[in-house]
Amino acid sequence: QVQLVESGGGLAQAGGSLRLSCLASGGTFSTYSMGWFRQAPGKERDFVAAISWSAGNTYYGDSVKGRFTISRDNAKNTVYLQMNSLKFEDTAVYYCAAWESWGSSWYHALSQPDFASWGQGTQVTVSS
Repeated sequence: QVQLVESGGGLAQAGGSLRLSCLASGGTFSTYSMGWFRQAPGKERDFVAAISWSAGNTYYGDSVKGRFTISRDNAKNTVYLQMNSLKFEDTAVYYCAAWESWGSSWYHALSQPDFASWGQGTQVTVSS
């Protein structure tokens, strides 16, 4: 079972940038597709971005397309989320997830409890 630890959250102004990192351990990182999800207070967890194990394919939620970029470094067992042009509505707890399937299967992580491994989350707060 892979363990995930997120970092890089914090406070940013609208229009600013943050970079999240997720360090994986306890598994073969290069065999996992990775994703970022977020949950705002009182709302359901939403998909943000996903990347295949080879980094050949990336997927984004409609609300972050063109602003966020997911990437991974398999040598460092780390996945990143570069967040630019931040908006107030990006405020949420951001979670890293890992699953042993296609990157395009990210939606299973939201509906199947045991589909993915999850980190503990990191808070991102965007001030308007």
